[in-house]
Amino acid sequence: MDGGVPNIKKWVVVYPVYINSKKTIAEGRRISVEKGCENPTCIEIGDCCSHLKLPFAIEIDKAYPRDFMQVGRVRVLLKREDGSLCNPAIPSRKQLMLHVAELVPRHPGRTKKQEPASTSNAATSKSGKGGKKKR
Repeated sequence: MDGGVPNIKKWVVVYPVYINSKKTIAEGRRISVEKGCENPTCIEIGDCCSHLKLPFAIEIDKAYPRDFMQVGRVRVLLKREDGSLCNPAIPSRKQLMLHVAELVPRHPGRTKKQEPASTSNAATSKSGKGGKKKR
């Protein structure tokens, strides 16, 4: 990737919002809800790009313009300088988003993260200020 660093500006940009099934199209989602995944991170997207044998660069300091609290984006090289595809199975940015959204739920860090969350669904009931009435 060291040779491609000066040309990184020409690489395809993928924000995690693009494949987030929790977001609406107005909020920035670019694929269907059924094909999207819940709350992906730029690290998971980068790992999926390396699995797909695509050169990528994670930019942690960048934020999505519509939601600047969502930090991080991934730049991916789809086509080389001569116009040939890096991975023939992924000719476009739409196909890249669909492949990455398919791989993110199977990410090793994600399966470990979601197991404790599913067992702690039984939350205790909130016992607020019980019965005090206004006069």
